Amino acid sequence: MLKLSLIIPAAGSGVRMGSEVPKPFIKIGDKTILEHTISNFLDLPNLVQVIVATSEEYKEVVGSVFKSFASDVEFRVVKGGSERQHSIYNALQYLSEDAQLVAVHDAVRPFVRKDLISKCCVVAGKIGGAVLGVPAKDTIKKVDGDGNVEMTPDRSSLWQAQTPQVFQKKLLIEAYEDAIRSNFIGTDDASLVERMHGRIQMVEGDRENLKITYPIDLKVAELILREKK
Repeated sequence: MLKLSLIIPAAGSGVRMGSEVPKPFIKIGDKTILEHTISNFLDLPNLVQVIVATSEEYKEVVGSVFKSFASDVEFRVVKGGSERQHSIYNALQYLSEDAQLVAVHDAVRPFVRKDLISKCCVVAGKIGGAVLGVPAKDTIKKVDGDGNVEMTPDRSSLWQAQTPQVFQKKLLIEAYEDAIRSNFIGTDDASLVERMHGRIQMVEGDRENLKITYPIDLKVAELILREKK
């Protein structure tokens, strides 16, 4: 399998969680969310590097997290930006020369399965890009600026994108450089690659791979962790 670098943007705040501590550094069980998240990748045989982009204030904390792992993977912490996209772009400047694939994963998705990460790596290695996701379970409405419903898209073709999103290194770097030149801010990494007409395939994941954003998500995460133990 192609060698993999992992980028984790962790420069966000805890505002929506109602916490003074940024979400990646909130504990569930006896570990921070970030520690749980990184742990899911460390047993991958093709992983060569983990880069965490975070605020200046938390760089030392991330360094301490790295020290808690017994691994020969290269760990690096870099300064995050004002936008998630800028954090990832900063991290792209420090990619390992050995890496052929780059995975971008939300710091606050601590329950992603290793077999699904590997599946994304295989798909990305073959075609360019892979996005983990699940079919939309709710009916989606498109509305105008005043909240008036304009249409109901066919749900059968709609998926909720998750992470990791895995890409061939050259493709992702080109997509980010083009976005920076164009002052384009995308909603995820795949949206930048799509602008370059890169080929991306959706890989079906599971709903345990939740993103911890609101207090209710934290309660669900604690329940999942108890069940896993």
